[in-house]
Amino acid sequence: MEESKNEQRPQYDPQCYLCPGNKRATGAQNDNYKTTYVFTNDYSAVHSNQPPCTPNDLAQVAGSDASKDLFRVESVKGQCKVVCFSPRHDLTLAELTVEEIKQVVQVWQHIYTEMSADPTIEYVQLFENKGSMMGCSNPHPHGQMWALSGVPSEPAKEIASFKDFSKAHNNSCLLCSYVTAEQANACKDTTNRVILQNDSFVVVVPFWAVWPFEAMIVAKDHVSHVKQLNSKQVEDLAQAMQGLTIRYDNLFQSSFPYSMGLHQSPTANHKDAEYCHLHLHFYPPLLRSAAVRKFLVGFEMMAEPQRDLTAEQAAARLRSLNPVHYKHN
Repeated sequence: MEESKNEQRPQYDPQCYLCPGNKRATGAQNDNYKTTYVFTNDYSAVHSNQPPCTPNDLAQVAGSDASKDLFRVESVKGQCKVVCFSPRHDLTLAELTVEEIKQVVQVWQHIYTEMSADPTIEYVQLFENKGSMMGCSNPHPHGQMWALSGVPSEPAKEIASFKDFSKAHNNSCLLCSYVTAEQANACKDTTNRVILQNDSFVVVVPFWAVWPFEAMIVAKDHVSHVKQLNSKQVEDLAQAMQGLTIRYDNLFQSSFPYSMGLHQSPTANHKDAEYCHLHLHFYPPLLRSAAVRKFLVGFEMMAEPQRDLTAEQAAARLRSLNPVHYKHN
């Protein structure tokens, strides 16, 4: 199994626009932060003062003879923030301590609470793109928050599925039922998709996984959003995140790229909040080594994804890895 060359980075990079005390491209200066740090994205994709769409906007997109049944344009308001996980430029989420990851989760809780109080915000998407392979231009450990005036397409599909399952199964929760089933399956070698678990969370390669080493971290209790996590659950989530990301790095002895996103209920008082169940998706692109990517092409792109290895095989490989980071002595 080939190993990748791991880039050696300094603890502090004077050229990094995310490091403490440094100036960013817009001239704004970071605080000399010592822990998780949040600032408004200098190049936000959405803005709180976004003007509403007009008939003119529709005409420009679809042409003057466009039918309103075929073309729709809607203005989205919101905010974008950057969440620096650590002041250390040379670390990744896998290399942070549980206590440091707890601070990240607590910042997520604060952001969710703050955004939920804004009547113009309906959904809070927290995510991380790790590695240049996933389009991340700065290796400093960080994620993002996009708070939006509407529910995005992917969470909206999940919420629709949650509601349909609840109505069809006597108000049961889809992910509560799924966690119970996966825990039962974990007792059998042929259907064990669980990578690791603790008192509050289970980490699993989902049965429907598309990417070879795709994973989910799912709350065992019916928790709708990150603010509902108590101190024990915050610590357990931090442990689960550390445990999964360490195993990712150990898989190919490399700093493993992925996109991670936290899916939860829309803002706390949303009409569909009761149906939602907190979980995190991890989508890594690697297949057989640190240099071999998985691509969706041909039949997989046009018809249906095919598995390069089963969910059970992927879980078994991740489960068998050393839970101590490979860079540590």
